[in-house]
Amino acid sequence: MIQSIDYYAVAPLLVLVLTAGAVLLLDAFLPRRPYARPLLGAVTLTGVLGALGVVVAQAVRDGGPMRTFCVPAGLPGPARAGIGALDIGTLGSGPGGPGGPGGAASALCSFVVDDFTLVFAGLALAAGVVVVLLSMAELSAGDVPVGEWYFLLLCTLVGAVALPASRDLVMLVVALELVSLPVFALTALRRYDGRSSEAAVKLFLVSVVSTAVMLFGVSLLYGMTGTVYLDRLAQVLRGPVAEPVAISGPDAYASVLQIAYDLPPVLIVAVVLVIAGFGFKVAAVPFHAWAGDVYQGAPIPVAALLSVISKAAGFAGLILILVAALRGQIAVWAPLVAIIAALTMTVGNLLALRQRHAVRLLAWSSVAQSGYILAPLGVRDDEAVSASIAYLVFYAAMNLGAFAVVMLVSRRGARGGLDDYRGLAFRNPAAGLALAFFLICLAGLPPGLAGLFAKVVVFRELVDGGGAWLALVMAANTVVGLYYYVAWAARIFTPVPVTEGAGAPAAVGGAPAGVGAPSAVGEVPTGAGVPSAVGEVPTGAGVPSAVGGRAGGGRARWVPVGVAIVLAGVVAVVFSIAPQVVLDLLPEGLIASG
Repeated sequence: MIQSIDYYAVAPLLVLVLTAGAVLLLDAFLPRRPYARPLLGAVTLTGVLGALGVVVAQAVRDGGPMRTFCVPAGLPGPARAGIGALDIGTLGSGPGGPGGPGGAASALCSFVVDDFTLVFAGLALAAGVVVVLLSMAELSAGDVPVGEWYFLLLCTLVGAVALPASRDLVMLVVALELVSLPVFALTALRRYDGRSSEAAVKLFLVSVVSTAVMLFGVSLLYGMTGTVYLDRLAQVLRGPVAEPVAISGPDAYASVLQIAYDLPPVLIVAVVLVIAGFGFKVAAVPFHAWAGDVYQGAPIPVAALLSVISKAAGFAGLILILVAALRGQIAVWAPLVAIIAALTMTVGNLLALRQRHAVRLLAWSSVAQSGYILAPLGVRDDEAVSASIAYLVFYAAMNLGAFAVVMLVSRRGARGGLDDYRGLAFRNPAAGLALAFFLICLAGLPPGLAGLFAKVVVFRELVDGGGAWLALVMAANTVVGLYYYVAWAARIFTPVPVTEGAGAPAAVGGAPAGVGAPSAVGEVPTGAGVPSAVGEVPTGAGVPSAVGGRAGGGRARWVPVGVAIVLAGVVAVVFSIAPQVVLDLLPEGLIASG
């Protein structure tokens, strides 16, 4: 059986795959020269931008959803087993399917490029640009293999772009694993770092368990319905459906298999297992315990990837399963999702309150944000998907910007605590103001109105959808979140007390790390910590010229981080001034039939 392929529909994936291959070849054959690392980073960034450009071109094209990897519904014999004879392509059929315009009306497709796909693909690739920029600074130190890093990062982006387009269970699971598996290696690539290795092992174990749980649920769904296609699965579960079975000859169908509906407990178990599997991926309570240690142990670009790209992929898969395949069972899963959302935002905020470490605070804050994103899915309203995606888009820009500033300020090896940011606005006004703005956005306070608009979208959806109790829980958690975001922002504008020896190097009783006191052995770039007497170099400081390093090289290596901060800041400002930009990206009927 030969399936049709629309190469334009899969063009973003092809660009990323070709870029990944080019990175591996260049890494293998380029001489080990100083220009090799920046060159590989530039190639990776070009590939991600190229894929993003294709997604934008697909978004502005005329016509309906594009479909590929389709199986004709009229296919006879064994190849048709488990597919059925239902005509499911009438919703949103258009060019790109088999046979040209309208060709998808008689086919079941595994890959559909619709509004839902384009929003998530654009989000993943835009976040990928920021992560690549952060990676350039991470890799400039020379202790991480560059080719492997960029290859694995591109593989993760391939999965993140393919997942929202997946319209069958097999492709959905494969795409989700393609997002997850490379992250284990990315976390552990910083060799001889015990904390990174520990984080990689924890992430691996959690991901394996979540995949096993989800596959069990998926197998139950397939066993009950006999199909892997999401829309076909939804139609079968809505009621008894006659499914023709071939007896002899290509067109001879004589018997009818009736789906027995004496298995509601099995269906409930399948729904719970699938939600639990995706709950691990998005760090929802009670599947959240791994987040703090993994975020802290992973390199900061990987933590940023986990907080946005991996989380967005997990939510894309969860939404597809719940809305496209299990819409008829909303009475089963909506209350469960609502309870999980309430617990997730509450536990995440309470854990964030206790943190004195920047990355761990962002980790638990990310857990709380998952609860806010889940909340609209807990009400029985067709607009819930748009509200969840809108919040996710707002959140992505703000969180990526916060991680970028944390990377600029943090020191190598041991990431700084919140007290390291005290007085940052005086040492490095640009970084301090940027971080304060991102934190205010996450809190939802003026002038960072992006976070406020995101929460208003969710609140409105909860109230209109009959989830008033969940709206009250979210309101209480929003107040809790204000405390730790504002407390961190206040540290940025709190002057550091001048004490005896504050201007001396750390080796002779000087300022604590992050204070920014001048060093006796050379200039330390703004916002860096103070080097010790044994030559410890703060992340972002470079190697002081007096000890044999390059005076300007340290600053130059952090230029990509500055660009990432500017990009995230510009987007957050635009979202704060014109939030309708996001809402206009989310038309009604996001998910098209496969």
